[in-house]
This record gives sequence, structure tokens and C-alpha cells, in this order.
Amino acid sequence: MLVNGKWTANWQPVQGIDAKGGFVRQTSSFRNWITPDGSAGPTGEAGFKAEAGRYHLYVALICPWASRTIIGRTLKGLNDVISMSVVEPELTDEGWRFATPDPINGATYMHEIYTAADPTVSGRATVPVLWDKKQNTIVNNESADILRMLNSGFGDLASSEYDLYPEALRPEIDALNDYIYPRLNNGVYRAGFATTQLAYDEAYADVFAALDALEARLEGKKFLFGDALTETDIRAFVTLVRFDAAYHGLFKTNLKRIADYQNLQAYMLRLLDIPGIRETVNIDHIKRGYYSIKSLNPNGIVPRGPNIPGLYEVAA
Repeated sequence: MLVNGKWTANWQPVQGIDAKGGFVRQTSSFRNWITPDGSAGPTGEAGFKAEAGRYHLYVALICPWASRTIIGRTLKGLNDVISMSVVEPELTDEGWRFATPDPINGATYMHEIYTAADPTVSGRATVPVLWDKKQNTIVNNESADILRMLNSGFGDLASSEYDLYPEALRPEIDALNDYIYPRLNNGVYRAGFATTQLAYDEAYADVFAALDALEARLEGKKFLFGDALTETDIRAFVTLVRFDAAYHGLFKTNLKRIADYQNLQAYMLRLLDIPGIRETVNIDHIKRGYYSIKSLNPNGIVPRGPNIPGLYEVAA
């Protein structure tokens, strides 16, 4: 990780644990917002006005947090407004690496983007990152913030086909997000990176309690809030679409597959069929990326399967 702007050790997925040996995720450090008029958003400072061609999104196709923002960029019609770079799926000893030098900052590794914004920054160099090409700095590296500002921060530059955070549903969206995140989105990581049996058992129970709850909620529904596609669907989808390919095996959340849940499997496929979403999912990147984590898979062997009906077919 970075300590005062210097890369200090080989990349490790677990940077903090709690008293039970559970995985603790790092808090995002850049929290400014892009707004239509450049005023300050819910956090951070003013000065980041929505402009075509000004901003750049750094992502990894393996990463569910980054994939939230890729989907948001696509659904809001911002692909020609915000440029994007994709890092290689495999995690190196210096973290995320670019296949070719980054066209915006000339970086080889993602941690160089962080030190370009703050030469004394400390912490992990995570994705996604939303970069301001005018001020040469990071706007935000919190995926929940970025997804929300993609929905409303770009004003007339964005498509109005989807409102991912409609005012009438905001209290319900916030409540369901707060339920899903610790139990499912981060729950699979809490299971995979647990350092004690107790921490693993608690995370494992949370994951499948959440999946069971979502399976029941989706009975007779198109999306989590009925016919309205919201940011909560995107937040759930990015975990579901990775589950059978990575979390079920590598992260030891192996009670059931998503394919074993009738409603969740159908829901995942409905989301994949929304124009633009399937193109944001790369199962090869997902498998190569997760199975490159040396602490979980020291020999680096990537499994051939699984067959995921409607998403990923493996030849015999």
C-alpha cells in the first residue's frame, strides 16, 4: 500500500481486521462531487462542474465496485462524455497495472494515479477512480458516490431514460442498500478474507441470509422495487454476476449458487438483457482477476468452469 506517497510492500488484500479476525474494508479518501453547476455535492468541495470530455474513469472489469460505475456510465448515456481506462485483471505485487501506459497520466500502476493527485497519500490504490483532467486530481474514489453522481451530476449531458435514484424511492433505496452492502456485497469479501473460523461463519451466514431475502423479495417482481430499475439493482447485480464464477469457490460461500435460486437467476439474466449491461461484464477478467489473489490461490490456477446458463458457457 501507499504510505506518505511511497509504495511500501507487495499488494495484500487484507489491510485491516477486527477483534474477531474479520475483514475490514478501507474507507474511501477522495469524496468530491461533480454537479451540473460546479457547486459542492453532499461531501467535498465545489469546483467540479459537469463538462463533456473533462473527466476520466479508471476501472477494473474484475471489480464489482468499479462495475457499478461502468454500468451507471452506460445507462446514463455518458460513454462519450466520460473517457475510461481499464486496468489488467491480474493483481500484481504493486496492485492494479495498466496493459499499456495510462493515456491520461502516463502511469504504469494505479497507485501512481493516487500520488499524482496527492504526493503524500496513504492507503490502498483502489478502483474506481473518477479523475478531473482539468485540475489533474481525483474527484472521487467511492463507487457509491460515483454511481449517484453519474445519475444526477451531469445534468443535460446525461440520458433521462433511467433515474437510478428517484426521489420518491430514496428512503427505501437507502434502507435496502444498507441491508445488502454489509451482508452480501461486502459479505462475500468478509467470508473470503476472514482470518478466523468465527469471522468466516458469521459472514457466510450473512451472505446466504441476504440471498434468501432477495430471492423472496423478487417473487413476482421485475426489479427490487417493482418495475423501476434503481441503483440498488446495480449494486446487487455486480455481486450476483460474479458469485458462481468466483465467490462460490474461491471465497468459500458455497452453500448454493445463484443458479440454484430461481428468482435471483432470472433477475440476473433480466438485468443482463438491458441494452448495454451485458457488455460491461467480462467473466474471463473476473476469473483471472480473483484467482490471481496469491493469498487465496498461491498457484494461480484459474478454473475452467463454471457453466453459467445465459452468461458463460464452457466448451467440453
